[in-house]
Amino acid sequence: MDTVYILLIIAGAFIVYSVITWFYQRKILATLTEEQFREGYRKAQLIDVREPNEFEGGHILGARNIPLSQLKNRLREIRPDKPVYLYCQSGMRSGRAATMLHRKGYKELSHLQGGFKKWSGKIKTK
Repeated sequence: MDTVYILLIIAGAFIVYSVITWFYQRKILATLTEEQFREGYRKAQLIDVREPNEFEGGHILGARNIPLSQLKNRLREIRPDKPVYLYCQSGMRSGRAATMLHRKGYKELSHLQGGFKKWSGKIKTK
């Protein structure tokens, strides 16, 4: 019986953490439809936070590849005074990237709703 209570507490803590993270990301990050994203990404820093092999398989024209796994070490490549448009494959990694950037002082953060897999615009492949 004690094991059941421990598992319920762990599951409850995970759910609470997930909900808090979700609300925090909604507060610091604008989720843009593809149309809204297209309207503004040329005036912003467009960052693809997927891994290099995903980026080479196809990416939005004009995007720079700074994988989430390298973001902390490559912050100098992103200007804090300009808007930052992020995207990943589905929207999960770009949310985590936005959280990291916000903690480092970046304010104008947006990401593509549904991620690259929902993008229907022009792409570039290597």
